Parts: sequence; C-alpha cells; structure tokens
Amino acid sequence: MNTVITGASDGIGAAAALQLACMGHRLVLVGRTASKLAAVADRIAEVTGDRPATLTADFTSFDDVRRLAGQLLERSESIDVLINNAGVMSTERQRTADGHELMIQVNHLSSFLLTNLLLDRIRESSGRVVTTCSRAAKTGRLDPADLSRERRRWSGWLQYGDSKQANALFTVSLADRGIAATCAHPGVIRTGFAPGTFFMKLVLHVPGVGEPVEAGAARLVHLAAHQDGVDHPGRYFAGNAPVEAPRQMSDPALAADLWTASLAATGLPAS
Repeated sequence: MNTVITGASDGIGAAAALQLACMGHRLVLVGRTASKLAAVADRIAEVTGDRPATLTADFTSFDDVRRLAGQLLERSESIDVLINNAGVMSTERQRTADGHELMIQVNHLSSFLLTNLLLDRIRESSGRVVTTCSRAAKTGRLDPADLSRERRRWSGWLQYGDSKQANALFTVSLADRGIAATCAHPGVIRTGFAPGTFFMKLVLHVPGVGEPVEAGAARLVHLAAHQDGVDHPGRYFAGNAPVEAPRQMSDPALAADLWTASLAATGLPAS
C-alpha cells in the first residue's frame, strides 16, 4: 500500500511510519524539518532495508501545502492511505501568513487543503483517510463563521479543542462524500507535544499518566491497515474501536457548514 504520513518527523507519526514500514507499506514521510525526516527514514531503512521517501512542508503556509500536493501527485500513481497527523498546540495566540490562527490552520485547514487536492487520487485507489483527532474534541465549541476565535474568548486549550472538533467533523464530511475516512484519539502519549504546559508535565513526569509513542502510533496504524478503517466511515475511534461521539463532533449539518467555511478559508472552489 502506498501511504502518506504527515507529521512524520517525530512522535507518533515517526512511530507509525516504522510500524507501517514493517508491514510492507511504501511510505512518503512528510514533515517540516528535513534533518528530522532523514533520521526517521534512516531508522526505517535500518530495520526494513527499504528507505522511504521524504518531503518537507510547512503547514503554516497554504502555498507550501499546495507545493506538497503537487509533488505527491507527480510521484504517486496511487495513494492508498493518507494519514493526517500534522499538528501543533500553542498557549500563545499566533497568526499565520495566510491570516488564520495557528492551530486551526495547522491542525485542520492545511490538512483539509491537502486532502482535497489529493482526493481524486485517493478515490481512484479506493483509498482511506485517517486523521489524528483527540478526546479534546469533546471540549470544542467550533463556530464555522469564526474559526480563529476572533470574536470569542481565546485560550490555547479552547482553540486546540476547536481544531480537534474540526478533525472529527471533517471525517464526517469525507465519509458523506464516499471516502473511507476515520479519526482517532491516540491516547495520552508521552511526546514533546504541547511543551511547557502543566498537562504535558504531568504526562511526562508522573508514572502511569502517559503511554509510549508506540501505543498511540498503533491506533493510527490500526485504521490505516485494518478493515475497521474501511468498515466504519465517518467514525471517531478510541482504543481501536468506534465510539459514540457527542453531537458537536458528529452533526452532519455542522460538518457541512465547516466544509463550506474551510473551502473559503483555503481558497478552494465550492463543492
């Protein structure tokens, strides 16, 4: 299977890449930093004897995402799996050059743009889309008319919850369009994600709070390689099983409104 993984330079993305490579997937690793991607590719080559391709992209730039999509289409005759794993959490409000709040762009809008630019190729391959979500989506109060929280109270965790809610709703909309799309909470994982926050300090330093990256990676791999990733389109997974998601993560009308707002935000034509 030809598999593209974003956010593959470290954490659960890198671990998922190794697990999938050991299962025989032909990989394209996508990340922001070439040297980190090279280290992951080298490790995979040591274990499997086959070095995956690597492509850099900065998800704070829609132009860079478009460039990435062009490279993927040029080099990949088929895309069997797209794993949207790129993500960020920031406690400081930041705006991208495209004019959006950092987390909503990196965690949702850029993945939305990339997926749509690759969608025909994924359809041709009867492929699947797996998105790294989070149980933080349950706290989301997404307003499609105010994705960057310009008119509402902003905090890092509020915006992060909104962006993860967007991941779940995007999955619903992809399934409505006939794509085998799922999303998953990978677990509370010991990584460098959300550095400096009190929550991550607990995860990293209190025994039993967090799991290793391999555990989170295995949940993405399950949806990328197991029949569950095809049989439950539009569903949110936790612990390798589909679970009931609250309305704000599963409402088709809200998902449709988000799709329309995301098309406008990324400059894609109406669909």
